[in-house]
Amino acid sequence: MKGDRLCQRKLVELFSPMLFTVARRYCGQMQDAQDVLQDSFVKILNALQTNYSEEGKLEAWMRTVVITTALNHLNSRKRKFETAVEDIPFDAGNSPEVYAQLGAEQLLKLVESLPDGYREVFNLAVIENYSHREISELMGISEGTSRSQLMRARQLLQKMIERIENYAYGNE
Repeated sequence: MKGDRLCQRKLVELFSPMLFTVARRYCGQMQDAQDVLQDSFVKILNALQTNYSEEGKLEAWMRTVVITTALNHLNSRKRKFETAVEDIPFDAGNSPEVYAQLGAEQLLKLVESLPDGYREVFNLAVIENYSHREISELMGISEGTSRSQLMRARQLLQKMIERIENYAYGNE
């Protein structure tokens, strides 16, 4: 907080892996995640010296900075997918066994392959546990759009997982 370069370097070294994982969940490309992480650390280090006052909540605050930076980065590229809730076909069949057989890295790659809007909402709702109201405020979309994006993301992930399972068991 006093601008000590050695302390800043230690902070970056300590939190970079975790914060890069957060950035990677939101950005489809590795380079974008690296850019978001770098921009986030510039914001974090500047804010620590000027206006940070959340004693004991540093990690959560830094995660929020990365998420906001990633969303702003994606918004600047204008890659939003808005869909009305009524236009979504509902498929209630979710098979928990299918999810259990995937590894974390494989599941992360599937999430990364989702269209931007779906991936953003999925990460905010499922990984970060934001409400649809919070998501709508962060992303500048309606709560209904947030709900529909999440539902479509889950459906798309389910289809991808089922394809993997079918391929693994020779059903395709």
